[in-house]
Amino acid sequence: MNPLLLVVDDNTDILYNLKLTLEFNEYEVITAEDGEEALEILSKLGNPPDLIISDIMMPKMNGYDFFKTVSENPLWSNIPFIFLTARTSPRDIRFGKMLGVDDYIIKPFKEEDLLASIAGKITRNKKSRSINEKIEELFTSFEVTTLPSIAEHEKGSVILLHMHWDDKLGPKIASYFPPDLQFSVPIETIGFQLFNGVASIYGHAHIHEAQGLLLAIENIQSQGYIYFDAIEDQAARGGQRPIMLGVIAPRINYFDSLKIRAVLNKIFPKIKQGLEWDIKLYWEEISKILSTPVL
Repeated sequence: MNPLLLVVDDNTDILYNLKLTLEFNEYEVITAEDGEEALEILSKLGNPPDLIISDIMMPKMNGYDFFKTVSENPLWSNIPFIFLTARTSPRDIRFGKMLGVDDYIIKPFKEEDLLASIAGKITRNKKSRSINEKIEELFTSFEVTTLPSIAEHEKGSVILLHMHWDDKLGPKIASYFPPDLQFSVPIETIGFQLFNGVASIYGHAHIHEAQGLLLAIENIQSQGYIYFDAIEDQAARGGQRPIMLGVIAPRINYFDSLKIRAVLNKIFPKIKQGLEWDIKLYWEEISKILSTPVL
């Protein structure tokens, strides 16, 4: 089956020509003329597309808002996303990359450049999914249950952890909550262990592809759900600075991990844009998820 692409542009001529070009190169293509129409299409698809290409300046819902909505939905957040736009200023390009978009291609573009980007993004995403599945098989097994992951009195053992990569110091804790929680092993050591453990599998350059791993942390008899992303930073090695969000709890069942993923996906855009975010507020939301029975 050919890869499925969703192409969004309010210029019908560009949309038509892109569709012809991509179909000629053995892609299946669905089109939309603005973000609202694209979201409606996504909501009706049985399986998400393999990649999304979107213009930025569109009526009803522009490309920025469309990407934000897609990235905050746990069913769509891992779809590779490319901006294809006439907005050429360095400020526009930086803003697009800061949002976390996978690529930013300027119109007019060379057909071979677009095709290369599409093929590369789809291949990388498939490899990432494959590695994630293998890691989940190696590190944990799930029992389907409707019981909560933890009891109400265990909420005090839940920790929300935010780490980033420092080129001089390595993995470094940015913040965690609650700040007074004590494990038998220092929280810095646990964070270092999680960060470097995943880096050893993916490699530093691709660590941000580790999106949603449920791991057993044997030395503290707990489980951790960790999620990586990266911030565009030209001063950092490779032009990107990896960031990690993690939740550590006595137990995390599979269904709760999906809900936690949705919460973490709300935090990453704030970190990438340098916005303030209340770690206690998100810790409370995650603790409630873990202590509530699965319906």
